[in-house]
Amino acid sequence: MSKGVSRFWREIPARYNLIGKKCKKCGFLAFPPRETCLKCMSIDMDDYDFKGTGEIVSYTITHVAQEGFEKQTPYIIAIVKLDEGPSLTAQIVDCNPSDVAIGKKVYSVFRRISEDGKAGAIYYGYKFRLSE
Repeated sequence: MSKGVSRFWREIPARYNLIGKKCKKCGFLAFPPRETCLKCMSIDMDDYDFKGTGEIVSYTITHVAQEGFEKQTPYIIAIVKLDEGPSLTAQIVDCNPSDVAIGKKVYSVFRRISEDGKAGAIYYGYKFRLSE
């Protein structure tokens, strides 16, 4: 992979931020971003930068991982409801699995998701940590 391609990916703001959409007509917030409002069907949408804070509404702990993720077990996948409303699925990191619980507050961090050994590309994205 050329340096230009990796630079291109690093310069896409949505890669390192929780950017969704906000409907100009009714104020509905969407994540991931959508071109049409799910509430009023308007196409008049603006980018919206979510704070990245929320709470765990459901989770599971994976002890037997799929191929390529064996070294990361156990890992926690949760549904996180952002403070602004939308819910998303994300990994909870940097904690003991026994500390995770429904209702716990979390905040977003950006971490390595995976890497393509053949191309040498490292993919980053959002994950969440427990708030103190």
